Amino acid sequence: MGYFDAASAVPLHPVARQALLASLDEGWADPARLYREGRKARMLLDAAREAAAEAVGCRADELAFTSSGTRAVHAGVAGALAGRRRAGRHLIVSAVEHSSVLHSAEVLEADGGTVTQVPVNRAGLVDPAGYAAALRPDTALACLQSANHEVGTVQPVGEVAEVCRAAGVPLLVDAAQSLAWGPVEGDWSLLAASAHKWGGPSGVGLLVVRKGVRFAAQGPVDERESGRAPGFENIPAIVAAAASLRAVRAQAAQEAVRLRELTERIRARVPQTVADVEVVGDPERRLPGIATFSCLYVDGEALLHELDREGFSVSSGSSCTSSTLTPSHVLKAMGVLSEGNVRVSLPAGVAEEDVERFLAVLPGAVSGVREKLGAPTAPAVQAGPRELVVDSLGKRCPIPVIELAKAFGGVPVGGTVRVLSDDEAARLDIPAWCEMRGQEYVGEEPADNGTAYVVRRTR
Repeated sequence: MGYFDAASAVPLHPVARQALLASLDEGWADPARLYREGRKARMLLDAAREAAAEAVGCRADELAFTSSGTRAVHAGVAGALAGRRRAGRHLIVSAVEHSSVLHSAEVLEADGGTVTQVPVNRAGLVDPAGYAAALRPDTALACLQSANHEVGTVQPVGEVAEVCRAAGVPLLVDAAQSLAWGPVEGDWSLLAASAHKWGGPSGVGLLVVRKGVRFAAQGPVDERESGRAPGFENIPAIVAAAASLRAVRAQAAQEAVRLRELTERIRARVPQTVADVEVVGDPERRLPGIATFSCLYVDGEALLHELDREGFSVSSGSSCTSSTLTPSHVLKAMGVLSEGNVRVSLPAGVAEEDVERFLAVLPGAVSGVREKLGAPTAPAVQAGPRELVVDSLGKRCPIPVIELAKAFGGVPVGGTVRVLSDDEAARLDIPAWCEMRGQEYVGEEPADNGTAYVVRRTR
């Protein structure tokens, strides 16, 4: 099986399937009712809540089940902001948060609130000092993911929680990617997660609000799930989600060792077998199963299709796979190469031979895409004028970078190439090309119908 997109979703865990089928016959009634069928449903719901709370490391009455992880984030952010509206309307997020957090931030800004984005380093890691500097008297809430969904970098949640706690500001943690591997560290205040990330059914999320945190649920509410997730609970799916979380946790420590070795193998072997590759994400502070890299001169969508034909399902943060034609906000915040981006996220139980076959197939897939795009293959030769202009207006990634590379042999050391482009990805990928090639990125200048990116040859 070549399914390598576990960071998006994983197949239903066998334990989840068993629990789902078993609870279909027992958990169909209204758990709010006092008759026999209602009491059975209530017992299943309470047991699932206890199991999920134990895995999270919170009290059962602090945990509510929602209709998705995204819904948990939206409800958590909105409720925490409303609960602390007297403190102010300032929100702090990292620049690499999941889109559900960033969309909540956009809603706040549209309603007159303010948002501060804390930057990350080139490995995608935030500095707790960045959160400390962003705190203000009117800060109502801070958000930080436990681990990044695109590059696997594990964030210093404990340290950031300590900074926020000292300032009296609650911290909401998006734990969707990490909860299968263990509880989230630190004295956080709110937490959100999604069952389909650990082998539970889709359509089940967790929202945890610690006792003492000011919280005011927004929108119409009812008596269910402490008023935080209105509507009839999907008890069979909730039971399956809690059962699968407990099951994956039981094997997490052992499986983490195995997956970490496999992903380190990918991170080491890819740049050895594929030229012009940037492996991204923190090399040490990272989830066990995610390895991400970007390939110069490669159309990300074309590469994903090539790998799919070879039997491998992977994802990408490349702008070439997006209808917006803009690079992933995560890769953009990190300042790394976005073109030809591949995220490999291994599911638990993946076979070693499948990983080896992927590593054997990848070089040919990349070469095939580069050949179709006419990517440069020969070393550049110094000749020609001291300045060249490359007109890539109207062309999308990775064509502007390919044309830059081809033109570079036409200028001597000290000469410049000016690339005209209206593709947003060029703002990220041309500086990344310079760093990978050891050339000087001079900067960008306004140009008719686009931007001029200036590169100086240094060798």
